[in-house]
Amino acid sequence: MISLQLPAPQDRPLCVLLIGCHSDDIEIGAGGFVLDLVKARPDTIVNWAVLSAVGSRADEARASATDFLAGLVTPPGLLFADFRDGFMPHEAARVKAFFEDSLKPTLPDLVLTQQRNDLHQDHRFACELTWNTFRDHIVLEYEIPKWDGDLGRPSVYAALTEATLERKIELLMKHFGTQRSKDWFTPDLFRALPRIRGMESRAPEGFAEAFYAPKLGISIS
Repeated sequence: MISLQLPAPQDRPLCVLLIGCHSDDIEIGAGGFVLDLVKARPDTIVNWAVLSAVGSRADEARASATDFLAGLVTPPGLLFADFRDGFMPHEAARVKAFFEDSLKPTLPDLVLTQQRNDLHQDHRFACELTWNTFRDHIVLEYEIPKWDGDLGRPSVYAALTEATLERKIELLMKHFGTQRSKDWFTPDLFRALPRIRGMESRAPEGFAEAFYAPKLGISIS
């Protein structure tokens, strides 16, 4: 598959904002992409936002982000909030204020967020606020496998090497002890979806992460 390239601003590093509702969302949905981005462009400015990071899950989020972003020239911005898991749409004013006051000033070129058809109410709401806040940006929505069975037909694929995928899985299993007791939080699941997406996109090593891009602009100049 012929690929488009991420923008490369001539006068400054690329700036990326990663948004996840829960402490493992970014890693599950886009961890391989993040690992490859840091390796290929260590000068990237990365802001890592977790909307529900409380107690031990905040500790997990901080340690995981540190490992996934190891190698960046500039330390990442960790933007953690304490909104109640499962209740974010009911705290709309506070969550909206966090997007406006804490996330919008990061001035990202690229935003990764939860996907709009995710059946988890927090995830859907985060996606809605992302598009409300970042109207002129490249926004990619990542996917997370869940009991809800809400996976769709993505439109953007990022090929992964097997080594990158295995590193992503290693870090997931290392950092999220609060989730390891759940029957879906397993290495084989974290290999399965990238294998399917890799087949769909004919990735060289057979693995990929997939994203939804409802709106993109293209320039030929």
